[in-house]
Amino acid sequence: MTAHRTLPGAADVVIVGGGVIGLSTAYHLARAGVDRVVLLERDGFGSGSTCKAAGGVRANFSDEVNVVLGLRSLEAFETFAADLDQEIDLHQPGYLFLIDNETDLELFRASRELHRSRGIVSELLDPEEARRLSPLISTEGLLAGLHTPRDGHCTPESVVLGYTRAARRAGATLVSGCEVTGIATEGDRITCVSTTGGDISTGHVICAAGAWSRHIGTMVGVDLPVTPLRRQLVVTEPVPGLGLDLPFTIDFTTSMYFHKEGPGLLLGMPEKADSWSFDLTRTTEWLVELAEAMQRRTPSLGDVGLTRGWAGLYEMTPDHNALIGRASSVPGFWYATGFSGHGFLMGPAVGEVMRDLYLGHTPFVDVSGLSADRFRGSDVRPEINVV
Repeated sequence: MTAHRTLPGAADVVIVGGGVIGLSTAYHLARAGVDRVVLLERDGFGSGSTCKAAGGVRANFSDEVNVVLGLRSLEAFETFAADLDQEIDLHQPGYLFLIDNETDLELFRASRELHRSRGIVSELLDPEEARRLSPLISTEGLLAGLHTPRDGHCTPESVVLGYTRAARRAGATLVSGCEVTGIATEGDRITCVSTTGGDISTGHVICAAGAWSRHIGTMVGVDLPVTPLRRQLVVTEPVPGLGLDLPFTIDFTTSMYFHKEGPGLLLGMPEKADSWSFDLTRTTEWLVELAEAMQRRTPSLGDVGLTRGWAGLYEMTPDHNALIGRASSVPGFWYATGFSGHGFLMGPAVGEVMRDLYLGHTPFVDVSGLSADRFRGSDVRPEINVV
């Protein structure tokens, strides 16, 4: 592909990656008055992981920083249409985690208290209460469900379109079809970004390249421990009787999840044998595994047909938490990546954080614990609410 817009010769900051994280960052920087913001995307905007996401939006996490980032993004999604003049098909029937063992129940009890400390409505339900909310499920073996009613889902493609238009209106230059091929440095200073469309003189780079971030980090000698992990999804034929209030439901033991998608359902779950690569092949083995999980938790869907499906990539870190910060060895290199399946839903908030870090302001949440440097020591706290 060739760049569809003229590549500027210089920039105050170059953002690498045109998914929701990069686009939100470009929008917030340009809106804050940074004059020369340039975003580069190798393919089409949102084509990496963003537009292959399930579209869930939530503050239902076990780590406080993730709760705060998720809540801030929820607030942004709720006003997205008014603020950015773009409808995103936001539905907020809640998230419902289904729990079938005492160990996990204790973890979710702790999560509920964390949520409540942040003013989030979060309730542990008995199995029958959970089934009243999500009538497709079987309660066999269930102990409880954790319900956060403000959460929900929206359309990733619409969010991408909204940020793309808003960032350009604010003055950012967004270039698709333009691959970054190198980042030149002098000592610990960034001097230039080389691309398939030419060179850009700059002293600052923000890596928002998702599953491809490790490669970008190596260009300046920074280790970003991000590994691609395939995830597969399918959409069903129409399912009679689905209400608009069907929550985004997750069977926590298997991580099988579903939410309403048009007249049918969108379903997904991890593969039993993880594919740690950029391979996006859809597999029949996974469909068999999904059918087994559905038979266990949603047996009423046993005869439902499938209309389409796809595979996307999670950008996994060792502790399932994001990498957000500034490289100590190359001060002009910033990163917002490794969200481990949470990037889409955290995009609005992370754009604000990256704006403030770049401008030297204090962000609304302390993200110092998300520095890539944490893997050099023991400051690692795994996020458990991963699907």
